[in-house]
Amino acid sequence: MSDLIWLTDRQMKRIKPYFPLSHGIARVDDRRVLSGIIFVIRNGLRWRDAPSEYGPHKTIYNRFIRWSRLGVFNRILSELAGMARTPDQVMIDATHLKAHRTAASLLKKGLFPDVSDAPRAV
Repeated sequence: MSDLIWLTDRQMKRIKPYFPLSHGIARVDDRRVLSGIIFVIRNGLRWRDAPSEYGPHKTIYNRFIRWSRLGVFNRILSELAGMARTPDQVMIDATHLKAHRTAASLLKKGLFPDVSDAPRAV
């Protein structure tokens, strides 16, 4: 597939300080897994439909869940948004999605730590 998303060295260098430290066994390539996470979310795929070039879909999913609970993505996005200059243009997206009533259970599972009452992972 030529339309795969791969983070550049420069992009990885900017966000590397926000990754949790590896304990014991070294983690699988962060660039590959994070690029897989971005690809799956951007394209609205199921985790198991991630291209094999990103590695096992279970690894991509587990890393997404673990880092979401630790607030890694929130810290990365907050920092990158804070580094941005004042925009020349502002775009408004009028798209909306309806969530099923069971979608609220994600808050109870602690997948959104900033808005969830669930205890945070340490």
